[in-house]
Amino acid sequence: MSDAVTHFAPPFRPQLAAVGVFGSALVTLGVFLSGFVIAEPAPYEVFMAGLIGMWAIFGLRISRNVAPLLALLLTFNIGGMLSLTVMTDMADGPIYIAVSLFLALSAVFFAAIIEARPQRLQLIFRAWVASALITSLLGILGYFHAFPGSEAFTLYDRAKGAFQDPNVFGPFLVAPSLYLMHGLLAGRLLGAPLKIVGVVILALGVFLSFSRAAWALYLFSVVALVFVMLLKERTAVFRLKILTLSICAAGAMVVALVFALQSSAVSNLFSSRTQLVQEYDGGHLGRFDRHRIGFLMSMEKPLGIGPMVFSTMFPEDEHNIWLKSLTTYGWMGFLSYLTLAIWTFAAGFQSLLRDRPWQPYLMISFLTFCGHTAVGFVIDTDHWRHLYLLIGVIWGCRALELRHNRPRHDGERP
Repeated sequence: MSDAVTHFAPPFRPQLAAVGVFGSALVTLGVFLSGFVIAEPAPYEVFMAGLIGMWAIFGLRISRNVAPLLALLLTFNIGGMLSLTVMTDMADGPIYIAVSLFLALSAVFFAAIIEARPQRLQLIFRAWVASALITSLLGILGYFHAFPGSEAFTLYDRAKGAFQDPNVFGPFLVAPSLYLMHGLLAGRLLGAPLKIVGVVILALGVFLSFSRAAWALYLFSVVALVFVMLLKERTAVFRLKILTLSICAAGAMVVALVFALQSSAVSNLFSSRTQLVQEYDGGHLGRFDRHRIGFLMSMEKPLGIGPMVFSTMFPEDEHNIWLKSLTTYGWMGFLSYLTLAIWTFAAGFQSLLRDRPWQPYLMISFLTFCGHTAVGFVIDTDHWRHLYLLIGVIWGCRALELRHNRPRHDGERP
């Protein structure tokens, strides 16, 4: 993907070029920081809030192609603000909605800067890979107590890397894994060994998170990636290459997992986590019972019940993004989120197999987004920073596609 977007460069102007390079470097740093969220507010929030504010002052342009994303996310958050009005004790409710609004603006920001300079796609994903490798290694080393204080990177005997929750740590590693796998399958064989090592590190991090949602997300995304690449590239040589490298990568991951399972602690926890329905899922007021009761309750609460109120009424949080959108953002928020999910899916699917410079990035983001949408039925993804990054990438690629397809006058650049 090294030559992915080079022919979209604008006319060269030294001053603008220098500003663009500096801005892209800041974006790269911001994405890199997304892998380190041990405490809140994390460095990512502080840095990105300043970057978005600075970019807005100096000319962040929201085109008509990105404007629907802004409108949907603002409507979603207005629903959240209205839900605050029904709370008897707001407590941390306003802060929760403020974080939601920041993440919404971050998605719009990424979409806008990708449309303005598609070369940033490569920088974004390389920064994401670097961040994922470091946080995955921290989780792996922490799990095996490789150095004093390493337990800071685990929670409940599960790897969490530089995150607060293993259930966020695992899914964060999936898109970078797909990026490395795509480079492995579509790139030169010379760089294959390093990519395989990277894939194994990330796969082991996902495994040691012991998050069933992350496992399902990873498996779905990898299989879908290989399937889509086989659909797009139909030559026998390419298919043989994909088959051979897929077997090698799968073999390396199996060896790594077998090695990890030699530990009795890993083996016992793996045996426990592979049960499809845990006691806290199917028991009285378990996950699924709370879903049923929560949806029935939400039918009588058009404004919702407010952020983090659900956990004061039931043993745990909603653990369902659709129920979360109803309880925290009301009917308005639910409809906005549903529309956003459908529109984002349609935008990605329509361009999935088109021969475009940005197609690999769109494919990786789209497949990972689909997986996140599915696991959202059993887990809250509301404040997952990387999910908003995925949405921003898809909408940025959608904007590029619309710009690419519009009628042009003679002499106009594509």
